[in-house]
Amino acid sequence: MKPTKFEIALALIDEKNKEDIHTYSTHNLSFSKELLYAKRMSQKLLQFKPTASEELQIAARAQHIGRWKIKREEFPMDRVGYLKWRETLKKMHADLTAEILEEVGYEKTFIDRVAFLINKKKIKKDEESQTIEDVICLVFLEYYFEEFASKHEEEKIINILQKTWKKMSEEGHEFALKINFSEKELELIKKAIN
Repeated sequence: MKPTKFEIALALIDEKNKEDIHTYSTHNLSFSKELLYAKRMSQKLLQFKPTASEELQIAARAQHIGRWKIKREEFPMDRVGYLKWRETLKKMHADLTAEILEEVGYEKTFIDRVAFLINKKKIKKDEESQTIEDVICLVFLEYYFEEFASKHEEEKIINILQKTWKKMSEEGHEFALKINFSEKELELIKKAIN
């Protein structure tokens, strides 16, 4: 049986992310950083929202597609530069994904919806946009928080945790508190949310 449009789209997103020049090594295995992130996004989305729409699943998988192509250093190293970098990335992620979806044969309304979700439009107002934001935060907390915390002062860690928590829904908060954190991580989270 031939693969569906959805399966082909995910495979093409993965192919693009395999090109990532950054890798993560563990257990004698080497992973493309953004391919690993994409798979974690898909996995976490389906744990969090098992009935997620096709649009939402594709948007989650393509959240960082081609991210390494636009470096942070290409923008001023201040808050404005950071925000400009993030907006530029979102547009690129949406454009690359739109090209893949067009190639596979998706309709314009479907492609526009995926782009809307990748751009995280109307968070707190659009349920699926909020879900993407929750999943991004859950993936950070489960897979990247420990490493982040090891590199920064407590004040910065708490600040980032507070910003992360603020972006999330109540449902996201409940799900986050079920993650198997270390005692130290849990202590930081409690400090941040109290």
